[in-house]
Amino acid sequence: MTTPPASTPSTGGRRNYLLLTAAAFVTNLGGAGAMIASAFAVLESGGSGGDVGLVVASRTLPLVVFLLIGGAVADRLPRHRVMVAANTVNCVSQAAFAALVLAGEARLWQMMLLAGLGGAAQAFFGPASEGMLLSSVPPGQASRAFAVYRMAMHGASLGGAALGGAMVAAMGPGWVLAVDAAAFAVAASLRALLDVRGIAPREPGGGMLSDLREGWREFASRPWLWGIVVQFSVANAVVGAAEAVYGPLVARDSLGGAGPWGLALAAFGAGTLAGGLLMTRWRPRRLLLAGTLCVFPLALPSAALAVPVPAEVLWGVMFLTGVTVEVFGVSWMTALHQEIPEDKLSRVSAYDWFGSIAMVPVATALAGPAESAFGRGPALWGCAGLVVLVTAAVLLVPDVRNLTRHPKPPLPTIPTPRDASPGAEAATEADTGTGTAAGTGTGTPRPPRTTGEVPTP
Repeated sequence: MTTPPASTPSTGGRRNYLLLTAAAFVTNLGGAGAMIASAFAVLESGGSGGDVGLVVASRTLPLVVFLLIGGAVADRLPRHRVMVAANTVNCVSQAAFAALVLAGEARLWQMMLLAGLGGAAQAFFGPASEGMLLSSVPPGQASRAFAVYRMAMHGASLGGAALGGAMVAAMGPGWVLAVDAAAFAVAASLRALLDVRGIAPREPGGGMLSDLREGWREFASRPWLWGIVVQFSVANAVVGAAEAVYGPLVARDSLGGAGPWGLALAAFGAGTLAGGLLMTRWRPRRLLLAGTLCVFPLALPSAALAVPVPAEVLWGVMFLTGVTVEVFGVSWMTALHQEIPEDKLSRVSAYDWFGSIAMVPVATALAGPAESAFGRGPALWGCAGLVVLVTAAVLLVPDVRNLTRHPKPPLPTIPTPRDASPGAEAATEADTGTGTAAGTGTGTPRPPRTTGEVPTP
């Protein structure tokens, strides 16, 4: 298969990778707690569960609307500046949200407006962050670096959720939102230090629409790319509906309440950490085949809830699903890093994000009517069946089965002067890039879809 030139890491790749990983850890640590805090802020202001949904939707809608524009902007402007600007907007919006909650003056429309502002900023941040991360990882080191990066994000999210929940209970949601604002400020400072001198300047384009069309051509010309994005547009939607709508209901009626369901979600998070650890060692040759086969277990949680199985069995199922989904996530990021030209990474990432999340609000909205029409059990079996169906269908795409990992590039040969000492050549070779972007000596990671705040899984 003929492929275009892959992304080229900047000369400051290792330093950039460490800065990006640290910033992602900070923002995910604050963001996980803020998700809990914002829901309780709405409820403590007198809002209902429906009002919580409105605030969530207010963030999601601008994210979907502006994603493609955000991708075009990130490929047109220096990506680190787009990221810093987006983090600054998130910092200001969360600080305002915190101030309103702490003052006891928060109104629903204000919270919706601020959530929408944060979602719009995320639409610009996500593609820029993904493109910047992919540009910072050298060829041959991608899988391990992306695995470590994702482990940092998932670990921060787990710790942030636990810490945020405790802080909401002890101090109230306003202070947790204030901590999240501070986290965005720290992350913006770290991302402002990124070194972009080694990234080639973008060629002037023909305008925003021209850039979007070019990104679409890059996206649509690769059946493996758009095929997997279509697969996850369905899989993410039905899994999101099962987790957000049916899971809490099954937990209430059959598992003993919110506690066992919270442990199930924690087990999934622990599984993603284990999967990331696995991918620091495992380098499957057929990237997308291995990753796609590991998507089939994504149907298991919906099936387990449909039965429903005992809580202990559900925890094991969720852990296994977390492991396998992470195998896909690292493989997917490695494929993008290998196959997509550097100057189009953010636009392709934007189409990836857009396809992966666009149907989630529709599915969650239809989950209630589906339960009323067919029953909860059949609806959950339908979710599981759709995951299996779309995953099997994408395996019919030849490139999904056959795309292979590029071999590691050979180390450059540097002539040694005849009068050099015997160890000089070995010392020179050790300085030419045998270490990894992660600083561990053998590999690299990359987002979710999560590029620091979270495409496909």
